Amino acid sequence: MAAILPPTPAVHRSYRLSTYHVPGLPVVHIGHRPHWRGMVPRRDIVLLSACNPGGRRRADGWNRRMMRRLASALAGLPHVLGEGRLGRWSEPLYAVRVPLARGLVLARRFRQNAVVVLHGNRPARLVYLA
Repeated sequence: MAAILPPTPAVHRSYRLSTYHVPGLPVVHIGHRPHWRGMVPRRDIVLLSACNPGGRRRADGWNRRMMRRLASALAGLPHVLGEGRLGRWSEPLYAVRVPLARGLVLARRFRQNAVVVLHGNRPARLVYLA
């Protein structure tokens, strides 16, 4: 199992430059306040993926299987499929309405480096697991 390592400056920069797209949510940018239309959610929304654990690139088929497992783990929780994008690179993710602590448990289970958290009108933030 790959260890979760602190991010390199390049990885941190990639997260911060990425845009996060989820149907029904505003486009998310780390460090920026979301431009909500209508009601502002009062509970956490955690953006998480099961792809490329530990920041190591995996085959597309492997990533699809892990995303199906994550979808199964999200059964009973409100969630929507979206994507993180930087240039030509993109990775699927789920926006999950769940307290951050539970989102971090899921992210650890799928060996992710970080999650993106939305909470009300606060700026979107990146939370590293390492």
